[in-house]
Amino acid sequence: MTEQFDVIEFLKNAVSIGASDIHLNVGEHPSVRRDGKIIKISMPILTEDDINETCKILLPQYLKDEFGHILDMDFAFEIKNCARFRVNLSRQLAKHSVVIRVIPYKIKNLQELNLPESIIQFANLDNGLVLVTGPTGSGKSTTMAALLDYINSSYQKHIITIEDPVEFIFSNKKSIISQRQIVIDTLNFNDGIKYALRQDPDVIFIGEIRDNETISNALKAAETGHLVFATIHTNNAVHTVNRIIDMFPPADRLFVRNQLAEVLRGTVSQKLLPVMSGSGRRAACEVLVVTPTIKDFIIKDELEQIYDLVKKGSFNNMITLNMSLFKLVKDKIITQEIALQASENKSELQQMFKGVYHGTGMDKK
Repeated sequence: MTEQFDVIEFLKNAVSIGASDIHLNVGEHPSVRRDGKIIKISMPILTEDDINETCKILLPQYLKDEFGHILDMDFAFEIKNCARFRVNLSRQLAKHSVVIRVIPYKIKNLQELNLPESIIQFANLDNGLVLVTGPTGSGKSTTMAALLDYINSSYQKHIITIEDPVEFIFSNKKSIISQRQIVIDTLNFNDGIKYALRQDPDVIFIGEIRDNETISNALKAAETGHLVFATIHTNNAVHTVNRIIDMFPPADRLFVRNQLAEVLRGTVSQKLLPVMSGSGRRAACEVLVVTPTIKDFIIKDELEQIYDLVKKGSFNNMITLNMSLFKLVKDKIITQEIALQASENKSELQQMFKGVYHGTGMDKK
């Protein structure tokens, strides 16, 4: 008789080997993602009973009766003294499938994450909108947790997070933090933002911008004197501005463009890349600080000019993705091949490697 799959033990082992994600599918070996790569574990193939039993263990009480009807669902799970997990339950070929993201208990600071120190300036703001962007699995949640924990440690403020589900758990330090989970604590992101404004907030964190109603409410919150952080799935600063404006009907875009130019304080775009040592990953970051000139470019819809300004913007601690990639290669942290794969302007990066590119400020120690 085949031994029943023990999901709790498997998750503990996954955490111990530094896995970031776990994949459990009917008819497949259990798999984990470590250092960006999927690794199939030498264990028996998972049966439908294994997955169903796993779901029953992981599902929160309020969802257990709905199990047979769930098509897509996100929720949190915790193993005490081990880690928290973000669980995605879905169906494929009429069978349940589970993907689990590991969320460590310890919140690392920006130095431990090897992120640019210039990012701290956004945590020191009193108002406005700051966006942390990047593809899935790029470390947005980890960066955001570091920023919020910095505020928590440095200022006497009220921080409200609106998440789906709640990921990193904060303890009150100088600040007080209210963490609200969609469905359990508030109906949706839009209700969460609307009611947050009545809860005496200084800082509001929106777990993900998914539609124009959410960004509208985020912009309103920033306009009314709050510091608003949010994550969004885009690749760089210019794409981020375009993506937000394109969420709206053409008739509304001029108004939104002006509204965004007024409240946007900056963006942090990042990608996680495998390091040369073969163990671990390092973030390459693009940091945009909205200066009066960039504000003007947004209003005039001259977004293509922003990139050139960021390249010249070292005085504002701005950095392009290519500048970040170049430094990581120069410091022998990642290979040129990995850098070129990650770059969105490969010809420019190749010129930088050849030493013919001027103006990056990266040729000096």
